[in-house]
Amino acid sequence: MLSEIRHFLFPLLALTTSSIAWADCKPGDPAGNFAGPVLSEQAGKLEVSFNLRCTNGRYEGELITPVGNFSVTSASAEGNKLRLQLTPVTQGLDPVTIEAKVEDNQFTGSFVSGEDKGTLDLRRAAAVKAIAPPPDPKSTLTAQQWREDLAFLAREVAKRHANAFHATSREKFEAAVAALDARIDGLNRGQIYIGMAQIANQIGDGHTYVEFPADDANLAIDVRQFGQDYRVVAVAPGNEKALGARVVRIDNTPIARARELARTITPLHETQELADGRIEGFLTTGMALHGLGITADREVAHYGLAGDDGNEFVAEVHAQPRGPRADWMYAAKQVPLFRQNPDQKNWCKYLGDARTVYCRLRQIRGLGAPGKEMRALVEREKPDKLVIDLRQNGGGDYNEGLRNFIHPIRDMAELNRKGHLFVLIGANTFSAAMSNSAQFREQTHALLVGQTIGEKPNSYQEARRMTLPNSHWEVQYSVRFYKFIQDGENIIRPDKEIIPSWEEFQAGRDPVLEWVLAYKAE
Repeated sequence: MLSEIRHFLFPLLALTTSSIAWADCKPGDPAGNFAGPVLSEQAGKLEVSFNLRCTNGRYEGELITPVGNFSVTSASAEGNKLRLQLTPVTQGLDPVTIEAKVEDNQFTGSFVSGEDKGTLDLRRAAAVKAIAPPPDPKSTLTAQQWREDLAFLAREVAKRHANAFHATSREKFEAAVAALDARIDGLNRGQIYIGMAQIANQIGDGHTYVEFPADDANLAIDVRQFGQDYRVVAVAPGNEKALGARVVRIDNTPIARARELARTITPLHETQELADGRIEGFLTTGMALHGLGITADREVAHYGLAGDDGNEFVAEVHAQPRGPRADWMYAAKQVPLFRQNPDQKNWCKYLGDARTVYCRLRQIRGLGAPGKEMRALVEREKPDKLVIDLRQNGGGDYNEGLRNFIHPIRDMAELNRKGHLFVLIGANTFSAAMSNSAQFREQTHALLVGQTIGEKPNSYQEARRMTLPNSHWEVQYSVRFYKFIQDGENIIRPDKEIIPSWEEFQAGRDPVLEWVLAYKAE
């Protein structure tokens, strides 16, 4: 689903840091500030702006689009013709190649980006302009600037969302906005973030929220919920003793209360399963903990822990820059199959001893090659079972899932039978992955195994993005209602529910896949 592409709906205001190209240009070569439509095979019609400059003999520029932002990294001109290479500033997108010509104030041509392609038809919008870098995200805004951001958020999300008041009333929404506005003078950055996040989450769907800014203070610890307990599952060096311990409190806040507070920045109208999945992340994010009043300092948290012997101790955990975790330590004794190859989004493997083709899909995007790999393995190995694992899948374009997996599998007579086809799901099976799970159930004989999906199948989705004018915080909101279940409760439960225990996790086992491999078809 296109809802998981990172969107910026306010293209002319969402400015990004430019990248200098590694190609020469000269006075008279094509340049300018252009705006107009792009026709994408995957995303349809999109309004974009493109600022292309020749600075000190080199091309530089920015392409600002509803699916994300890009910077020019190389360019060549031959007369009025251009060939451009652009890299994404927005994470999760593919590079873009553009071939175009500039003629009579028009910029026309074609583009290719990953498996997508399309055409551009832009018109000169203004003189070439230099783009100033965005402000330091840690810079201090005035109370008036924060109020402007709040007013923009309240006004625009209510206007742009497909139905902003489906889960809450306009009166409650406006009362929350007024209450935050009245308190802004006495709030710090984290508290203002929490206030805005709570307002956005009143709207209720899982695609509408205020994204954490880049300076969110990532604490060097991971926790996960097992039953009523939270356990430390990973740490950076220095806190090895914390591995496996049960979280009792964070600073002076009992873990149960911390969980209640974190629940206020989860979607009002989604399931508890979705809330639980997001709370795990909030409990190790310094900005969330500080903004919720759980910690005194967003850069450090004191986790009160209890070992299996019952003895309590405190781990002081500091924030660290985002990046690789090569030196982190993990509580699990081994890495189960579905967590292997973390750098590969989608891959398939034949499990010879179980005569099973297993495909782990972490995004519903770029599925052409994995789909071919899956079909080739099935053709070559003639397996007894086929497993599609969507437990870590955050979404993409559900049409890709239909085209590359569901429809081909539907036509596999030997595997599209009960007990031979399995789809693994969990709370974090989101957006297009949730949609494809419902479509697997409807269009094939797959058994769904794992845990209840957090997002409701009949809900507002198809996300767009906007940027607040002063803080430059990004806000995501939904523009379309989807219905993937026709009858019954608005939830996707597994045919076989399996909730991994702490003991199984610590041992590095995967009881969900184990159940599937042991299943005997009738």
